[in-house]
Amino acid sequence: QVQLVESGGGLVQPGDSLRLSCAASGRAFSTYGMGWFRQASGKEREFVARINYIGGTYYADSVKGRFTISRDNAKNTVYLQMNSLKPEDTAVYYCAATRPYGDSVRPRDYDYWGQGTQVTVSS
Repeated sequence: QVQLVESGGGLVQPGDSLRLSCAASGRAFSTYGMGWFRQASGKEREFVARINYIGGTYYADSVKGRFTISRDNAKNTVYLQMNSLKPEDTAVYYCAATRPYGDSVRPRDYDYWGQGTQVTVSS
């Protein structure tokens, strides 16, 4: 069983940066594939970024070059550094964990989810 708690969301202006954190409980965190997803009001949940157990990363085209996903296995934490934020990045951001040694861009492949953290980009 894995429990995930996100933090770091907030209200920022266009062009600003934020770093989201996701603290995981449970054993074997280092073996899990981790992902960030987001859901804007009235829209479906969409993939943002993922990192596998050896640090390989993959991004949605909409955030490539602006967002960076990373993990610190010693702290059981995964991060999402978000730079050059745009109003269209406004959403609830969710951290998720998939099976050990797995990775995916599909929400249905993730077994564990955090409660989400709100990111609002507005002038």
